[in-house]
Amino acid sequence: MQYTAVLKKMKTELNDKVQYYLDVENDFLNLNQLLHKTIQIEFYGYQCLNCGEEKKIFRQGFCYECFYKSAQVGDWIMKPELSTAHLDIEDRDLIYEKEVQLQPHVVYLALSSNVKVGVTRKTQIPTRWIDQGANKAIEIVEVPNRYLAGITEVALKDYVSDKTSWQKMLKNDVADANLIEEREKLKHYIPDEVKPYFLENNGKITEIEYPVDQYPNKIKSLNLEKTPNYSGKLIGVKGQYLLFEDTTVFNVRNSEGYKVLLTIN
Repeated sequence: MQYTAVLKKMKTELNDKVQYYLDVENDFLNLNQLLHKTIQIEFYGYQCLNCGEEKKIFRQGFCYECFYKSAQVGDWIMKPELSTAHLDIEDRDLIYEKEVQLQPHVVYLALSSNVKVGVTRKTQIPTRWIDQGANKAIEIVEVPNRYLAGITEVALKDYVSDKTSWQKMLKNDVADANLIEEREKLKHYIPDEVKPYFLENNGKITEIEYPVDQYPNKIKSLNLEKTPNYSGKLIGVKGQYLLFEDTTVFNVRNSEGYKVLLTIN
């Protein structure tokens, strides 16, 4: 079977094992059902996810012009501490920024390679954890806007990493850590203005299992611009990566805006 698609971040659903869905033209594919099947990926062009034009993708699925214009990719996305909507100050589009920034956000600990601290909108739990390939996660604080979450993350990353080793995550080389104990240690470093939002007595750890038959011992990363035609047997999906039998891994999210022809055998 063949499908055309403009690649976008895979949609996910948390069940006993995460269910993964890939948007294709006029349909979607449940990737869990494609395990053990051979998937051929042919890259043939670009389409900006913002303007829809067939321009070379610059970053995050956006062409160069849109990346520097769109409110969806302002600096505050990657650096929440730069959020200013709570001050009524516009970055690129105040209406959009208020909509996204002025809603409940969660600062959390996740275990995907090592223990890491992160920020997400409350509505993006557990999606954010799944996208990072976390095996476990726990919430630390829930705050009313993105700025407070950002300054909390900045304070805590002096004591815990804010990065995931994607290679270790894909090999399932995960540190052994007690997230409840780690959370209690970090409580003292939360900024004073955020301490009232600490989630007391939160012992709930979310555990996540992925549809992976075999984790690779070594990793070859697929770059469609260098290898525009690839074929391999799918043996797993974790984070936003497809894992193939020949140890090739493909980061779908890093290839957003790429036009591909998918052939499933």
